[in-house]
Amino acid sequence: MADCSVDAFVTDPPYELGFMGKAWDSSGIAYDATVWTEALRVAKPGAHLLAFGGTRTFHRLTCAIEDAGWEIRDCVMWVYGSGFPKSLDVSKAIDKAAGAEREVVGDGYFAARRPKPGNGVTIHMPAGHPITVPATDAAKQWQGWGTALKPAWEPIIVARKPLTGTVAANVQQFGTGAINVDGCRVGTDGGGWNGLGSTHNEAQWRLNNPDGMKRNEGRWPANLIHDGSDEVVGLFPTDSDKSAARFFYCAKASKRDRDMGLSSSTPITPAADMVDRTEGSAGMNSPRAGAGRTSGSRNDHPTVKPIALMRYLCRLVTPPGGLVFDPFVGSGSTLVAAKLEWFQASGAEMRPEAVAIAQARVDGVQHGGDI
Repeated sequence: MADCSVDAFVTDPPYELGFMGKAWDSSGIAYDATVWTEALRVAKPGAHLLAFGGTRTFHRLTCAIEDAGWEIRDCVMWVYGSGFPKSLDVSKAIDKAAGAEREVVGDGYFAARRPKPGNGVTIHMPAGHPITVPATDAAKQWQGWGTALKPAWEPIIVARKPLTGTVAANVQQFGTGAINVDGCRVGTDGGGWNGLGSTHNEAQWRLNNPDGMKRNEGRWPANLIHDGSDEVVGLFPTDSDKSAARFFYCAKASKRDRDMGLSSSTPITPAADMVDRTEGSAGMNSPRAGAGRTSGSRNDHPTVKPIALMRYLCRLVTPPGGLVFDPFVGSGSTLVAAKLEWFQASGAEMRPEAVAIAQARVDGVQHGGDI
């Protein structure tokens, strides 16, 4: 790629957690400063980079980006109510190590949170998971202890390539260096942003109204985004001036979101195959199975980000008609979002099966389309 050719990077690199035993999530590539040095080379001066990370490992990602020469500008929090802790039950582990059989005292229900925009809904898993009581004295002592917190947010690192001169000079020369504040103002209900449909339409409006002022209703975009779930909204005071509506919200990717752009001819991957488990197994009934709680999907990528969120992020840092690059394409959510915003989009992906899904999704949506 040519030097100084990319207007913005919006990407969801591996979190390096060894997710589901996948090799691509334990390769160390996200921590390799060489990746971000190459990104810096092709970025225009002042170009922004937005990169998702995991709460346990994003410090190493941040350091790699900074070591490559990017300036760390901020960190956005995407807060959500869904998610289960991958925690070890210490009491059960003690009994298991002792070879002690625990008494079954009942059947329990799993409850999985699946928030929708502006609303949260509880889905109860079928009964059958046994409730047991500690068998040994040591297990009784450590009943109720675990090893992990419930995941409730993901960081999005905000970085910028050093400017050439001042912001004003850099913006005029390269079109980069600033963020689209008015185009990303949060609407009064929090559920959208104050735009005219897409960055393309916004730019066209400005051309047609050179002496006009685009309405700037809504709040200044913040470094906090939430999913609109009851759990998160409940954290905010009911006072209208301090409500969750002051922040942009976007739920996690739904099945419809995951499969956006894919045709009915794309085969559905069974839920068990998506999580590398056996159909009907205890692991499939566990809420930790993730995709196992669904009926499968045409897009079998395990870490899909919602299109609305990626549109918002692309819009925030990319000038009208600019090129968005994603060095970790996955199933193509960033590229789909960029196309919907009328941006140019390109990216790289190491897995051919993911490339096929991403290309099909991009081909299946229209510029400026609605989600």
